[in-house]
Amino acid sequence: MPGTAMIFAPIPVLTVTIEAHDGGDDVHLHAGGQGLWQGRVLAALDVRVVLCGVFGGEAGPALRHYIADEGVEVRAVERTGNNGVYVHDRRDGERDTLAENPGDPLTRHDLDHLYNVTLAEGLVADISLLSGPAGPGLVPSDVYRRLGHDLRANGGRVVVDLTGEPMAAALESGVDVLKVSHEELIADGRAERDEIPDLVVAMHRLRAEGADTIVVSRAANPVLVMIEKEIFTVPLPKLRTADPRGAGDSMTAGIAAGLVGGLETVDAIRLGVAAGALNVTRHGLGTLDPKAARQLAERVELHPLDAAAEPESTRSLSPSELADITRPT
Repeated sequence: MPGTAMIFAPIPVLTVTIEAHDGGDDVHLHAGGQGLWQGRVLAALDVRVVLCGVFGGEAGPALRHYIADEGVEVRAVERTGNNGVYVHDRRDGERDTLAENPGDPLTRHDLDHLYNVTLAEGLVADISLLSGPAGPGLVPSDVYRRLGHDLRANGGRVVVDLTGEPMAAALESGVDVLKVSHEELIADGRAERDEIPDLVVAMHRLRAEGADTIVVSRAANPVLVMIEKEIFTVPLPKLRTADPRGAGDSMTAGIAAGLVGGLETVDAIRLGVAAGALNVTRHGLGTLDPKAARQLAERVELHPLDAAAEPESTRSLSPSELADITRPT
């Protein structure tokens, strides 16, 4: 019996992609959004996935159909508001946005119903992933604080791939694994540059705020990982890139799949890095071959970055930043 992952995907998105094919246009319709892309990877890695979200407007019924076709179970909250939709043109090889609507914000009634559905599924799942909507202001940040608390207080494990206020809210309740990119840390003002000393300071602060394990993706540069207080660098497998979008979501899902499957944290991260690397070799977001992911994971290595945890490695930092690094948590 496969393990189960619950995904909080508040407002799934209908994606329309136009590609060139045999001198004409090839139009693809799929379900999308961060939570669905994560769910697609989890399902490929033999994890039972239950996705909780709201569905409404013209896109809602189509989204429920497309998600179910991907082997992901749907716990749907029906509403009158609209789900998100985007239209991308890839006919010239680049991804150009022709139209995009992230969907309508959740109403209080929508949120109450969705919260109860999500909590019920999360309490019986092996792990819960809290994902974000396609745009800011659609879901109150406090929902991540409450969900994280209620799930963990009842023995659940929580993985988040969030940024900004939703991430800060989730951290207040504690998270088992936090995945974030260096761009997001810089945009949030948590790091000034994509330099190891800056990112190490940010990672120590994130741990102090409530993250047990922290994974910082850095585009093509080695991933940084903090497990307890030890920091590792993880070089990415060398693969040619077809489409870089979705690598972070695939990495998060791969880590969650490993944890559901009983892997130790280090081995779950290996699987996550392999899943993220494989995603960029394909045009579909959140897609991978499970056999290739597991084989590639055997080649992923975590290298201890002992110096990064020592004050002398951060000579350019301010006294307050140094104090944050050395303060007990």
